[in-house]
Amino acid sequence: MSELSPGLGLPYLHPSQAQKHVTHNAALQRLDQLVQLRLGSLEASTPPVSPVPAETHALGSSPTGAWAGQERQLASWDGSVWQFVTPQEGWLAWDLTAAELRVWNDTAQAWLVAAPTQLGQLGIATAADGVNRLAVSSPATLLTHSGGGHQLKLNKASDGETASLLFQSNWTGHAELGLAGETAFTLKVSGDGSSWNEVMRADPVAQRIDWAAAGPVQMSLSASALQLDLPLTGAAVQSDATDTTAGRLMRADYGYGPGNLLGVVSQTAGAPSGAALESGSNANGHYLRLADGTQWCWSNSFSLANYNGASCTGEWVFPASFAAVPTMLAMIQYSATIPNITPGIDELKQPGWVNSGNNINVGKLACYRDKGGVDFESGDSVTVMVSAVGRWY
Repeated sequence: MSELSPGLGLPYLHPSQAQKHVTHNAALQRLDQLVQLRLGSLEASTPPVSPVPAETHALGSSPTGAWAGQERQLASWDGSVWQFVTPQEGWLAWDLTAAELRVWNDTAQAWLVAAPTQLGQLGIATAADGVNRLAVSSPATLLTHSGGGHQLKLNKASDGETASLLFQSNWTGHAELGLAGETAFTLKVSGDGSSWNEVMRADPVAQRIDWAAAGPVQMSLSASALQLDLPLTGAAVQSDATDTTAGRLMRADYGYGPGNLLGVVSQTAGAPSGAALESGSNANGHYLRLADGTQWCWSNSFSLANYNGASCTGEWVFPASFAAVPTMLAMIQYSATIPNITPGIDELKQPGWVNSGNNINVGKLACYRDKGGVDFESGDSVTVMVSAVGRWY
């Protein structure tokens, strides 16, 4: 029979043995050293100057001093001398310096970290397999930061592979979000788990987001424009040009923006169908049309020619036609030279409009002498400012 136990090497008590307490105390000392083993250092080479009882070190390959010749042994101070024990395969010890569990490996002749840094599979409350190497069954899964931000990374080997999140119901896929066979970010949906439709695609090259559906709606959004391949429909979109329901999406053909604020105004049954403002000019003057039907025409230098000694008259062809006879106004341009007339505001009456015969294209006006004096002569003229306001429809 061996004198030592096979596991911890504890000395046995034998029948008729003298001084049994010595053997028993040696066994207790070995238990105190090895059970709940704590290591003050690994690969130690120099004994501490003032060790404390039960202080234990894992020696390296070249220990010195009192540890000389005890390479790879466990050195434990019993209060008087160092006790040495040869570690065995699989012994566990707590590394006080690194605060981690270690295991002795005979092949490596080292105390290795007991907790593996890599697992082939891990199943938490459910079974993992060769494809789903990490499997979790839980009401929720929390991934949180460690003092700052947090990223969840899905990496694929090449552009043609897939890195995505698949959403299932009763193990049937109905939505997929990610990089599916390309580098564009896509959202796909399926009603049966086998037939899939792409409803959103973020193109990293064109830097554009495209929405599409199996139905009549297709839309693409880029940094420069919102383009409609087909008209949008549904309760979330304006039903007509007069629909101003809060929160509804405005159709490009019902609203105004930099592209159609100025242009040609038009109307259909009294509702604007063209630009909001239209302006222009020609040899007869200037005009401004509003989408609500208002029109303003004006000229700052219209000339009235001598009609007879007492008046100068003229016909002003409006720069744009009215739908009805407009309201007209004229004022003498006193900064202009009036031949044969002594300057003075009371020399001439303000020009007035005369019967135009209800002409919506031409306005007739005349300017008369206010008091006696030199009559208008042949070739005389009066420069006036004229304007007309009315409706174009």
